[in-house]
Amino acid sequence: MLEQNFGHDNMALNGERSALSGLSDLRKEKAGEKENLWKKILAEVQSSDRNKLPAYKSILVLGDNESGKTTLIAKLQGNEDPKKGSGLEYAYIDVRDEYRDDHTRLSVWVLDGDPHHAELLEFALNEDNFEDTLVMLTVSMTTPWGIMDQLHTWASTLQDHLDKLNIDPDVLKEKQNRIIRLWQDYIEPGDELDASSPMKRSSRNLENEEDPVLPLPDNVLTRNLGLNVLVVVTKTDYMTTLEKDMDYKEEHFDFIQQSIRKFCLQYGASLFYTSVKEDKNCDLLYKYLVHKIYNFPFRTPALVVEKDAVFIPSGWDNEKKISILYENMHSMTPDDYYTDAIIKPQLVRKPVTRESEVQAEDEQAFLARHLQQLQAGGGGGPPTGPGVRQESPLRQPPAVVKSNVQRGVSSSPAPNQMGSPNKKMWRQPSIETAKPGTAGANEGVLANFFNSLLSKKTGSTPPPGTIKTGVPDKAAMRSDAAAELDRLTRSKKPSTTVSAETNNSSEC
Repeated sequence: MLEQNFGHDNMALNGERSALSGLSDLRKEKAGEKENLWKKILAEVQSSDRNKLPAYKSILVLGDNESGKTTLIAKLQGNEDPKKGSGLEYAYIDVRDEYRDDHTRLSVWVLDGDPHHAELLEFALNEDNFEDTLVMLTVSMTTPWGIMDQLHTWASTLQDHLDKLNIDPDVLKEKQNRIIRLWQDYIEPGDELDASSPMKRSSRNLENEEDPVLPLPDNVLTRNLGLNVLVVVTKTDYMTTLEKDMDYKEEHFDFIQQSIRKFCLQYGASLFYTSVKEDKNCDLLYKYLVHKIYNFPFRTPALVVEKDAVFIPSGWDNEKKISILYENMHSMTPDDYYTDAIIKPQLVRKPVTRESEVQAEDEQAFLARHLQQLQAGGGGGPPTGPGVRQESPLRQPPAVVKSNVQRGVSSSPAPNQMGSPNKKMWRQPSIETAKPGTAGANEGVLANFFNSLLSKKTGSTPPPGTIKTGVPDKAAMRSDAAAELDRLTRSKKPSTTVSAETNNSSEC
């Protein structure tokens, strides 16, 4: 009986142990499911992060002052009121992916055109963001004679800065090989569907870095920086001004283009001709930038027809295509030195015409001089000074006029004024401005003039324009003459009295 009871107890214990072990296994299974669930969630988050647009990409813009850097970036931003800064400017461009409903900000660093600010490049391009930076070199068509010097200057400045960075040589070599593959694997949009075109890898298969690097043609990527480089020629609307004012022809623009394209071959760079003023290639530039940085689709082929809207993607160009531009060159050759073919105009300074300074007379001296003239005029003496008309020595003295008028006889006519004996002559009185200081003499002359009018014979020929009404009333004429003489005597301005001369008409 005891053994049976003991056996039953062992069986019960074993059953309890198995039940407990099953419960623990169930708990472990549930815990494993929870852990797998969290791992699954984290994996999904990580995969979605990889699909999102990265926020650490950037563009570095280099170029001289007045090359249009700030205006071009403002156009890409959609900013209509750009503000130019100094030193190293920072901006950003909103990038939106409509297909994945995602957006990010593309950082833009704009370096001042002064070479002394080159030390600030360490904040925009360093070892951490070297792989994620695109470099844009800008030149302006307003100064075509300096384009090549500016490109070489900023490319050398960039190379000097890269040499100072502590970049692992293996990493740098890897990035240089990637630039070579991107150049070699370029496919013209539409050619990938052509059955007769050679098979090439697409950019989606570039993760396979183990493929061998093929040799490059001559003068291609001879200065490989390991960076995506983009050359932008701004203000191409100025080309019409160059044609009108500086007599630029097609061969000049072809020479400029072939020189820039050869430079782009050396650095593996793309080329854009843009005009913010006329909105040429600005939208295309934005699409190409997001294509190179975020791998957005881009379907525009090279554009070389319009001289002010050229677009040449990286990997499309070669020396054979460049040689087409040589056909229009007649007065120059492609091997000419750049500044010998594109000559900088001599600045001709126009003489500055300055107006002569007028020294103002002292106020007190001015008043004293005029007071002296007034006092001299009131005393009867002729005043002196600037602006005072002097009496001509050939003028007939008033005494002679007075004697002739008093006698009532006409003066003998000059020999060249002899008229017909049957013709009556009339000389209209001449009125002249009297000289200051001769008020007494002029008043006498005026009185004699009126007396002569009263003593005229009846039937004398009146002056032209008058109406003959018969014999005038002598008493009325005398009273009118006396009243006029009295008015002139009381006048406050004796210097403005009127003198007159007259000769009575006589029959010859």
